[in-house]
Amino acid sequence: MSWFKRNKAGISTATENKKEAPDGMWNKCPNCKKPLLNSEQVENKYVCQYCDHHIRIGSAAYFSILFDDNNFTELFPNLTSGDPLNFSDTKPYPVRLADSQAKTGLKDALRSAHGKMEGEDIVIACMDFNFIGGSMGSVVGEKIARSIDYCLEHKIPFMLISKSGGARMMEAAFSLMQMAKTSAKLALLAKAGIPYVCLLTDPTTGGVTASYAMLGDINIAEPGALIGFAGPRVIKETIKKDLPKGFQTSEFVLEHGFLDFIVDRRNLKQKVASYLRLVK
Repeated sequence: MSWFKRNKAGISTATENKKEAPDGMWNKCPNCKKPLLNSEQVENKYVCQYCDHHIRIGSAAYFSILFDDNNFTELFPNLTSGDPLNFSDTKPYPVRLADSQAKTGLKDALRSAHGKMEGEDIVIACMDFNFIGGSMGSVVGEKIARSIDYCLEHKIPFMLISKSGGARMMEAAFSLMQMAKTSAKLALLAKAGIPYVCLLTDPTTGGVTASYAMLGDINIAEPGALIGFAGPRVIKETIKKDLPKGFQTSEFVLEHGFLDFIVDRRNLKQKVASYLRLVK
């Protein structure tokens, strides 16, 4: 005998005929927690339609947003890191690299490509946070340096999208030297009068902030991005004071004069292209 009898049929689909939604069709906004349909996210440039939160994305998504018809030529795609220090923490560095490459499909934490933005030639280098926290190692510095050389040779603007936890500890001083190396290359770009646009996204911290991420002819950022050198917890413990509300957000950094403007990702391509036409 049944425990209950349904008088009106509500759900008529048999259990064995039910279908699960395919993986990747839905995501959840990390800010407002509302469900987001993946196709709508792509259409809205990965900005939440409910709260305007800018969801973290990688180089593939940025290239699709910025390059005309997502058409570009990747530069120096096969550079990979060595292991000059024979570094090992919970696992040897070569194993960590191989694991990250297999997981992300990337060679390292930065990709660079040449294409057109609203018809104008541009080289865009974009960091990927999913690859060891977007950490700056020797490959990241070398790709930026070679990208700048490419811009110098072809007289085209350079844009860099930063998203990083800072220098890569597994490469120690080799990583830290990328700060000086990239800064010196950017000085050559400035001397040649070639525009450099730097976009700071969430998060941009550590040695990246202390070098190429803040050296643009214009420094722009996405709304709500974390931008700083040391983290808020470290600063608070050091100065023994509570930090201001919104400390190290892009809005706070803009208010204190370290950014030129904040740009919504949905307007990013048009804003950058307009700037490049102005300084052409």
